Amino acid sequence: MSPSVRLQEMIRVIRGARTQGEERGVIQRECAAIRAQFRQADNGTRSHNLAKLLYVHMLGYPAHFGQMECVRLIASPRYNEKRVGYLGAMMLLDEKQDASLLITNSIKNDLSHSSQYVQSLALCTLGCMGSAEMCRDLAPEIDRLLRASNSYIKKKAALCAVHIVRKVPELGELFTPASRSLLSEKNHGVLHGAVVLITELCERNPDTLEQFRKVKCAVPELVQIMKGLVMSGYSPEHNVAGISDPFLQVRILRLLRILGRNNDTASDAVNDLLAQVATNTDSSKTAGSAVLYETVLTVMDIKSESGLRVLAVNILGRFLLNNDRNIRYISMTSLQKIVQTDHNAVQRHRGTIVDCLKDQDASVKRRALELSLALVSAVNIRSLMKELLLFLSSCPPELRAHTTSGIFNAAERYAPSQRWHIDTILHVLTTAGGDVRDETVPNLIQLITTATELHCYTVHKLYRALITDISVQSLVQVACWCIGEYGDLLLRGECEETEPVQVAEDDVLDALEMVLQSHMSSPATRGFALTATMKLSTRITHNVDRIRSIVSIYGSCIDVELQQRAVEYNLNLSKVTRCGIFASFSLVKVCDLLDLLGGSGEPPQPSPALSTTALGPVSSTAGGDLLDLLGGLDVTSFMRKIQHIFLMYLMMVCFLVLNYMSPQCDGCFFVSIVPPSVIVYEKNGVTLKLQTDKQTDTGMTITLTATNSTDRDITSLTLQAAVPKSVQLQMKAPSGDVIPAHGLGQVTQTVLLNNPNKVSLKMRVRVCYTSQDFVCQDTVQIDSFPSPAW
Repeated sequence: MSPSVRLQEMIRVIRGARTQGEERGVIQRECAAIRAQFRQADNGTRSHNLAKLLYVHMLGYPAHFGQMECVRLIASPRYNEKRVGYLGAMMLLDEKQDASLLITNSIKNDLSHSSQYVQSLALCTLGCMGSAEMCRDLAPEIDRLLRASNSYIKKKAALCAVHIVRKVPELGELFTPASRSLLSEKNHGVLHGAVVLITELCERNPDTLEQFRKVKCAVPELVQIMKGLVMSGYSPEHNVAGISDPFLQVRILRLLRILGRNNDTASDAVNDLLAQVATNTDSSKTAGSAVLYETVLTVMDIKSESGLRVLAVNILGRFLLNNDRNIRYISMTSLQKIVQTDHNAVQRHRGTIVDCLKDQDASVKRRALELSLALVSAVNIRSLMKELLLFLSSCPPELRAHTTSGIFNAAERYAPSQRWHIDTILHVLTTAGGDVRDETVPNLIQLITTATELHCYTVHKLYRALITDISVQSLVQVACWCIGEYGDLLLRGECEETEPVQVAEDDVLDALEMVLQSHMSSPATRGFALTATMKLSTRITHNVDRIRSIVSIYGSCIDVELQQRAVEYNLNLSKVTRCGIFASFSLVKVCDLLDLLGGSGEPPQPSPALSTTALGPVSSTAGGDLLDLLGGLDVTSFMRKIQHIFLMYLMMVCFLVLNYMSPQCDGCFFVSIVPPSVIVYEKNGVTLKLQTDKQTDTGMTITLTATNSTDRDITSLTLQAAVPKSVQLQMKAPSGDVIPAHGLGQVTQTVLLNNPNKVSLKMRVRVCYTSQDFVCQDTVQIDSFPSPAW
């Protein structure tokens, strides 16, 4: 392609490229040619080349080397070159570029140019990319142009002033007088720019807002302009789908909303206008809907009359029947904002809102759900809850959590009875139990506890739900708790609220054991079932041995919480405390101790030298002779000391023996031994320890623990592991990715290994982390594991 091709030819070649690589090659060659021509003194093709460069920039390729060419073309006296130069400045320059400061003087000169088109180029560029420094320097020029006689220039100057106010808010006072005078213009473009400028001034400066409120003719003049637009006939210049200049109408309504907010005088002045706009605007077209929507927002934001607010709600109700989903969406968004203040008016459209729950659009469906939940009250709780429960059974997965949360809140506030409340929550748990909040289980348990007269009804209903399906963890947890608390009512089989069902002790234990053995049960659910089984031991008399066997199984469970519960429950069932194993030694008789010292087994006789004590008479046998050798020491005190020493010695021996007893021993006291660990990685202050815990013959749990001894936190920690193909590996989620400095914390990650073939186990661990702004990555080989292991 020749470097001097026209822009249209370059576009045709680029579009004809078959691959991205071919397109990139064409653009690189053309950019190289453009650079070469920029370095030449010939200015005839500069605007032509910059135009091609701007097209390249729009495709996403770098074009920064054309910034200085924009500055040169802006300074050119030719209009064609100025136009391309200003366009390039708006696209390639911003306030962060140093080159933008170079065009300040050119813009200032062009603002005073004799041609309105050159002035327009300068105004558009300043309003698009002017920095704060440029705005401060050129603000007086913009204020001068706002007072010009040319409507075309005043429109451009008003929009440029909006940009200046946004960049430098304190300059707003400079434009306040000129913006007020622009409202008397007849040109719609100038009016539109003036309204936008006044809106910006009022939103950014409360003092300016009060000034426009105090000017008696400001609000009436805006009302008069708005009435002229609503009541005017057909005007082809400003007509859009039968609506006269809907863009200007929307801007005026937005400004009236700002002026009338928390102001009685301004609100009274616009009430009649809003009623007129609401009744005379056609909502069948999008332009009319936009005007009506802005009218509704204005009515709801100012101090309007009650009848006008009802009219606004009815307009939003009509929007709900519109075929356009966008209009339905903004209607429900607006209704949700006003449902608290105009609840009864919104309630009239409840049927239409509920029908929107069936909409195919996910956004509309979400808004309909939020609005439906906001409409729930004590009057309609039963009917509206039926619709919400029906929606819950078929709603998308991403809305279930929000739906269940809203239903629970509504039921808690407006439940007509405790039974209805319990039934509703149980229905939600059955339908979407996996998506409920964590606090649902304790809240439901508290509700059941307070409903004393419904204990029998609840336990029967939860038992039937439990034996039907155990996949819903929250429902299973509540059912297990209820069976453990009120199992006697279940076994009694008498319930007036439900059909009588005779449940045997074995049936209840079968249900709880099914929960304990199910792979779907979480550790928390097993904890509920284990506790319920223990509680039933006080209500069941014929199956205590079965309960003891169920509990004993979990005495060696890998889960520490379940293991602790099982051991403690087993001790209670066996009526043995942790120190109960030594109870038989606490009543040792003094005579037995004396026998150990060499006494006879005969009952001792009193001695005239010693009085009878609480321990019984002391004889003058071998034991007594030994005491005599001690110089007549008090027998009672001496015997107690000997007894305590012997018991302490015996306890130490038993303690050491029990440390090596199997934890599966029924009712025995044992001390768990912490599994050993080894250091597998130590570098840059990071230490990684590996700890093993044998589960089964072919399964193992490995815990990797990382600590940090440096004075800065280690971030972005990731651990990856690899094992032989015959070994199955599963890595749990780590406890975090930041290791605190100075060893103040640690990060752990659990790895589950399954070695069915019992091959020699090896593991390779990759450690990645960020330390002091540099990334470290190391790999360690682990050929041996600390016992217990294969």
